[in-house]
Amino acid sequence: MEEYNPERVPEPESWLELDEQERILLVETYHRVARIKLPNVTAHAALHAVVENQIALNLEPVVQAMDRLGKEGLTRHDEVHAIGSVVAEHLFDILKTDQNDDAATSQARYYAAVERLTAASWRGGER
Repeated sequence: MEEYNPERVPEPESWLELDEQERILLVETYHRVARIKLPNVTAHAALHAVVENQIALNLEPVVQAMDRLGKEGLTRHDEVHAIGSVVAEHLFDILKTDQNDDAATSQARYYAAVERLTAASWRGGER
């Protein structure tokens, strides 16, 4: 895989064969070439990579959310951003709280948030 375009689904096997840093670099390169201004291109690219990883791994709640968000009118790039916002919020919650959740509980909370996500809630900043 030599380039990334968030409007096209990366071939899962090719995507997952890449090192995580290579994935992030491909996403950074896309945004730089597209001249998309971002406060932190690396953090932004890392969130893209997390979402693309979940899609490539065929994680059902994420794949279903991508389909649902597309039907609600988001571009694929915005679908990735919407789910990435849930990833970021979930990570923030893990870091700010002193929860002793096991991995399964944490994952269930994340999946529930992804399942609640709508285009309208993402556009409005509500979940």
